[in-house]
Amino acid sequence: MLLYNRLGPSELKARLQAEKFQRRTVSFYKYFKIENPQEFRDELYIAWNQLQCYGRVYVAHEGINAQMSVPEHFIDDFIAHLDSVAVLREIPLKWAVEDDGKSFLKLVIKVRPKIVADGLKDKVFDVTNVGTRLSPMEFHNLVQQDDVIVVDMRNSYESEVGHFESAICPEVRTFREEVELVVEQLQEQKDRKILLYCTGGVRCEKASAWMRHHGFLDVNQLHGGVIAYTHEIKKAGLPSQFIGKNFVFDDRLGERITEDVISHCHQCGKPCDTHVNCAYDPCHKLVIQCDECAEKYAGCCSNECYQEFTHSEVRGSVRQDEVETKAKVQN
Repeated sequence: MLLYNRLGPSELKARLQAEKFQRRTVSFYKYFKIENPQEFRDELYIAWNQLQCYGRVYVAHEGINAQMSVPEHFIDDFIAHLDSVAVLREIPLKWAVEDDGKSFLKLVIKVRPKIVADGLKDKVFDVTNVGTRLSPMEFHNLVQQDDVIVVDMRNSYESEVGHFESAICPEVRTFREEVELVVEQLQEQKDRKILLYCTGGVRCEKASAWMRHHGFLDVNQLHGGVIAYTHEIKKAGLPSQFIGKNFVFDDRLGERITEDVISHCHQCGKPCDTHVNCAYDPCHKLVIQCDECAEKYAGCCSNECYQEFTHSEVRGSVRQDEVETKAKVQN
């Protein structure tokens, strides 16, 4: 029985482009105890592969964290399957705000030590002692008050393109750095009302418990994250307090929340909030790059990578020409 993808990148891209139906991107997570993560993982793969679902899913003893692309004609079947699994029944689903249906190329479900790589030792604090979960509307009303502290619990490359206007956005690259820095910087503010937020809510679960463990008295978190907030604010017809783009960890690399462009091209400094991965594979660095620089550097993050990328392309073309010439001679 097939339990893993066996197609190469070019085949996967061709398969996605050939589809005659639409897809919708969805994310969800839940903390619960799984006795046998590998068995649970295999059962999910079989069911979701049959529904032509793609995505990136992490399963651990502590629960599940998923970002997926589901064919529109299979959405009801997908939800029905979730409800058929006791621990996933009525799990909150967060559908993408801006979606082109091209978020993932294949279905990947991995068994991991944790569903979020937080670097924290769970045995030293109570991971279930989380902060107060605020609805999007409750968060919207509180985030505009002067006496609260709003903290972005995402990495700096995420908050760079979009964040709540009043938020503290630490310059960090990992979640472990984030939680430790926030606790350190807010040591003198332990009696203040703290509002935490992240993309879908999963990181705030651990972050709020960590802060409560360190003596913070009034820790609150945006339930459902920026995704849920955006849906509710749009439905209510209210101006969003989150400005710019919401970074997402799939091929879209972002979904626009407001028209504000708050970041700049890393190469020329022009206003821009388009993330790309450097075209030179040995680098593959995530950068913000405008259309002009993308053309000038062929999608590379620097002149050094551009030179290496160009030379590798030339070498590849030469090798291909040699192969074709040799084939003609032999024939």
